Order: sequence, then structure tokens, then C-alpha cells
Amino acid sequence: MSVTLELTHDLMSRASVTPADEGCQDLMADRLAKAGFHVERLRYGNVDNLWARRGNGGPVLCFAGHTDVVPTGPLEEWGSDPFKPTVRDGMLYGRGAADMKSGLAAMLTATESFVTEHPDHRGAVAFLITSDEEGPSVDGTKRVVETLRQRGERIDWCLVGEPSSEHAIGDTIKIGRRGSLSARLTVHGVQGHIAYPHLADNPVHSFAPALAELAEREWDQGNEHFQPTTFQVSNLNAGTGAPNVIPGELKARFNLRYSPVQTLDQLKHTVEEVLQRHRVKYSIEWYVSGEPFYTAPGPFSEAVCAAVRSLTGREPKLSTGGGTSDGRFLAPMGAQVVELGVVNASIHKVNECVRVEDVDTLHRLYLQMLRNLLV
Repeated sequence: MSVTLELTHDLMSRASVTPADEGCQDLMADRLAKAGFHVERLRYGNVDNLWARRGNGGPVLCFAGHTDVVPTGPLEEWGSDPFKPTVRDGMLYGRGAADMKSGLAAMLTATESFVTEHPDHRGAVAFLITSDEEGPSVDGTKRVVETLRQRGERIDWCLVGEPSSEHAIGDTIKIGRRGSLSARLTVHGVQGHIAYPHLADNPVHSFAPALAELAEREWDQGNEHFQPTTFQVSNLNAGTGAPNVIPGELKARFNLRYSPVQTLDQLKHTVEEVLQRHRVKYSIEWYVSGEPFYTAPGPFSEAVCAAVRSLTGREPKLSTGGGTSDGRFLAPMGAQVVELGVVNASIHKVNECVRVEDVDTLHRLYLQMLRNLLV
């Protein structure tokens, strides 16, 4: 077993369901300290964070990732214990295999190899690790970035180890993400007997035409780097449970994943204009998970692509697709952000897995990237 695979096993054996860390960061901190890193533990609320840095000058190349994982789901549907890493037919199974403990292991062992090869490398290497990526994302990377800004620290290049690949490792790297705007909507009506609708006001009926318009709307066409904005309802609830009662209230939750051709104010205005035009009586709470960010192709992304080309023969697709990542907190620091990791087909699913060979390939990709940038 390679050192990277062994570390992946060790991290996966720790049931670090968000926001728990279960000693993953202790393990990483000990190894980073031995490699010459100055290590800080930054705990906010019930969230563990790790900031480690080796070198005082610039440029600063930061590896970013998270030790927390999503819940397992139905244990009876797993082929093996999700927190006992198991290899079957060349695949490593267990929660966190792809998202993203193999990425954490690869970035750490690649860094260990690099500083052994180049103890006097130029610039600095840093790690920003949180246990709050799969949760609310309030006391994790976001808070660490605030602390770094207050201290005047900067990050020039940030490699996020999220599983970015689609079919084969290195076939896709992320150079940006759409923004995420969510809302909790309450539609107000008047409860009443279903046989006397003239004495009630059914919020389901009043909201339905507005919802149809929002769901069918073409918000924009995106641009050359971003997919179009999308609208999706995630929850919709109304009714008392009785079949003869008109509900007095409807609650909905929805999300807009938006491209930079939109602004937050534009999106909010459009939604509320539709509701008002359909005479919906409502109250609404808005939540911004992250604004869109984009790293234009340049020396950093080219160094990552060059590592992929040299080790796999593949030409990576540069993408801004998918959900949000903690890159949304790092980009506003002025950091160029690129995401490269293993294949993402099984993330958050039962029987999450990663190809064993991809774990070691990711180690080599990260090591070559470090050589391309800091030697």
C-alpha cells in the first residue's frame, strides 16, 4: 500500500460526519509540522479549522479542503461498513473516498515529497483545512479567510482538492463556479372549509401560476465561461393533513444558481416582480451561499493542466459547472482558484468509491504541479 493510499485509509476510518473532525486534522497537523510547517488550529463554534504554512515569501500556493463528510444514508444499502475502507475490484469504498479524503491524502503526501526534494523551494506552501464544508459553511473556510485578511495574509494560488473529474482523473478541472442564491418563501392565505372556497384564500392556487412562470423562465444564456442561470424548488409544503381543509399557508424553498451576467439585486427583483404580478401575498427571506467566481486561464491553471498532460496524456476541460465549493470564499481574497480531484460520480451516494490507482495518480499530479510552480 502506498503512503497516499495508507493515509486515505486512515482518514476514511474516522467518522467525521459534518461538522465533526474526529482527529483528521490532528493527523494532518502532526505530519505538516514534521515537514517544517507552522501550524495553527482555528476553532470557531463547533468547527475545527487548520491553517499551516511553510515559507515566508511569495508566491503563496495554498491547498484547500475539508475533513467533514456527509451522512452515510441507509447502512443496509452499503456493500461494506462506510467507515471501514474496503477495496473491491480495484475500487476503494467508504464515505469520503472521493469527497474528499483521497484529495487530502494526496495533497499532504505530495507536499511531503516536494519539501524533501526541494527544502529551499521558492515562495510558500500553505494548507487551509476545515470541517464545515458539507455543513452551513459559516465557521469554516469563510471564518479562516476573515482571520487571514485581518492579519494581512494573502494567498496567490489556491488548489481545492474537490473531486472535479468526470470520467477519468484529470479530464476536468474547475476554474470557477456559479453563484448560489436561496430563498425561504411563505405564501399567506386564509384557511377554510374546502366546500366553501369563497370564504377562504388558497395559497396553493395563488402561488401555482407564479411558480410555473419562474420554473419555465429563461433567466439568461450564460456566457462563454458559465452555464445559464437555473431555478429549482427544493421543498414545497402546504396543508393540514385533512382532505377537507383549504390551507392557510404555503412554504417553499428554492435556489437560483446564477452566472455573472446576473446580479443578486436583479434576481431578487425578478422573483418578487413575478410574485407581485400574480398577486401572491408573501414574505420572503433571502440567503446568499456564494457569489460567482472565475479564474481566467493563466500561469496557475496552465501549471495544473501541464501536470495532467504530462502524467495522463489528457487535455483537461476547463469548467465552471457543478455546485458550490469553498473556492467561493478564497477567490474574493484575490486568489486564483483551481479545483482538481478524483472522479466525482459517486460523491454523496451510498457506496461512495474511488479508483485505487487514481489516489496515487492524484499524488503525482499535485507533486508535479508544485514542481511546475515553486521550483
